[in-house]
Amino acid sequence: MRIAVLALVALLAARQAAAQQFQPPKNARHGGTRIGLFGFGVRGGVDFRRSGQLVLGSTLDLGDLFSNRVRLRPSAEIGVFNGPNTYVGNFEVLWRFTDDEEVATPYIGLGLGLAGRDGCGSDPGCPGLWINTAFGFELHYRSTFNWLVEYHGMDRMRRHRLFIGLTTRRGN
Repeated sequence: MRIAVLALVALLAARQAAAQQFQPPKNARHGGTRIGLFGFGVRGGVDFRRSGQLVLGSTLDLGDLFSNRVRLRPSAEIGVFNGPNTYVGNFEVLWRFTDDEEVATPYIGLGLGLAGRDGCGSDPGCPGLWINTAFGFELHYRSTFNWLVEYHGMDRMRRHRLFIGLTTRRGN
């Protein structure tokens, strides 16, 4: 009788152990600065100040500052149609509210932009140095790709752009 009970307990324990699925630990947070090309993104949107000018842009994820939630992100944007073409190069620092593994990752940012337009050479105030803000979120799409929805307040909130795009980040 003892052997039958021990065999039954061993069988149930083995079956329970086989049903367990290994869950790998999440990437550990780091406290240092890491610089490199960790990802890029493409996006399109509308400039609400320029009569609905179409804006196309690209971003780079150049690394983390002090934490994996503080990111360096330069970007370039070209505005076309409905007036003179516009050009903006931005360098921003973004703070992400959640980790990368979440379904939605909201963020805010602050940065500087160098902005110009067609015919900029004849204007003494052009190119302009702008203070920009960003607010957006990334929606998980695939393991290394996310959808991006972002509001960009530019030139101390005198200009407003709304973007939708696709971004990637290399794994840690």
